Amino acid sequence: MTISRRTLKICCAVTTILLIIIIVTAVTLYYTLFKPKQPIITTQEVTLNSFTINVFDVTDTNITLGVKVTVKNPNYGGFQYEKSTTYMSYRGDVMAEAPILEDSIPARGQRNISTTVLVVGKKLITNSNFFKDMESKVLNLTSSTTLKGKAIVLKVFKKKATSYSTCDISINFVDNNATSICKSKVKF
Repeated sequence: MTISRRTLKICCAVTTILLIIIIVTAVTLYYTLFKPKQPIITTQEVTLNSFTINVFDVTDTNITLGVKVTVKNPNYGGFQYEKSTTYMSYRGDVMAEAPILEDSIPARGQRNISTTVLVVGKKLITNSNFFKDMESKVLNLTSSTTLKGKAIVLKVFKKKATSYSTCDISINFVDNNATSICKSKVKF
């Protein structure tokens, strides 16, 4: 059985057209639907669990904060991140650390991450601005977290990603509460 040249040309043309359609569709989907987007990190609440101060020994001051953060993944691919640490700092000095266990956030899903942070007073007292801030009844802290992991699209395509989050936390001792504002970004 011989195939005529005309049939062969038609077959090649149809294959080329189908291949072009598939490539254009794939590129369009990648740049619209599957393009990686920033996660939305929202601090649901920062609670002042306890604030203890020893009047006779000011270095025996401890602050316990409860932090609940929601991370929304707006992407059509999941995000698996490794074990990490959140650092709490006061005017540039690291005051406390809190572990974050490895986990994954499903595609277009969200995950609540809760942790407790103990800020030890000995580290706070050594900062020259501490007593000035105590007089104003507000203590400003900054938390920073880096989550390294990989974004997975359609269980086939895997891309390394790192999510950076920074939160500015204000603790008001008079009202016994805390508020925060968070910013995040992702590098692929």
